[in-house]
Amino acid sequence: MGLRKFPKALALGLLMTMLLSLTGCLYPDDQQAGKNVSAREAVLTVQDAVDRYQEKTGVLPIQNAEDKVPLYEKYKIDFGKLKRMNFISQVPSAAFESGGDYQFLIIDEETKPLVKLIDLAMFQTLSGVQKKVDEYRRNNNSQNPAGEEIYSDFSLIDFSKLGIKAPKVQSMYSNQSLNLLVNKNGQVLVDYGIDIAVAINKEELKPNEKEDLRRVLIEASYYVPVRSPVYHWVDNEPKAVLTP
Repeated sequence: MGLRKFPKALALGLLMTMLLSLTGCLYPDDQQAGKNVSAREAVLTVQDAVDRYQEKTGVLPIQNAEDKVPLYEKYKIDFGKLKRMNFISQVPSAAFESGGDYQFLIIDEETKPLVKLIDLAMFQTLSGVQKKVDEYRRNNNSQNPAGEEIYSDFSLIDFSKLGIKAPKVQSMYSNQSLNLLVNKNGQVLVDYGIDIAVAINKEELKPNEKEDLRRVLIEASYYVPVRSPVYHWVDNEPKAVLTP
């Protein structure tokens, strides 16, 4: 089921919750066999190695990252450090370094470090669309290839203006098709609003208006919401907000 428009997140979330309760696929990494199970097992193995590495060395086995790198792409795991000190015998097959589908990274690095996954297929799709949007803006006086405005300062991408078909972007959390947005600065992002609405409703959460709602997705699975805007709880639904 694809959702091309998203005017009322919570209402759609309620609908999706009812549908997914029938299909049993709200968070497929916990419930389905195949590569998701392999990825889950790899995360648990790497988490154990990271914990032991930090306990022994006092630091984390991460690659250097510039400050401008987005939060959920920043602290990628350096498997070389884990291997050299024999905390792992080999890089997991699910990892990009072994030809796998995921980039392993660490979040909450200053409190309780957690190993999570970037879906590389989604990341690569977004990078390709970003290049097209950048080219369009260069040729059109910094105007965006924007369609309908979904949130303040965020619009659907009008792919006809780019001369390409809209790529299929599948949620890691629900397997639903997600929209791609462009913010007023020309940044291409994934709209995870429907996934957030479903998760909030499923867990019967009562969000604080200022908290970053992407956290509910982090806590519901092994994946990070790659290339995502910050979401706040506004008028009883998650809405993307432009941040500095």
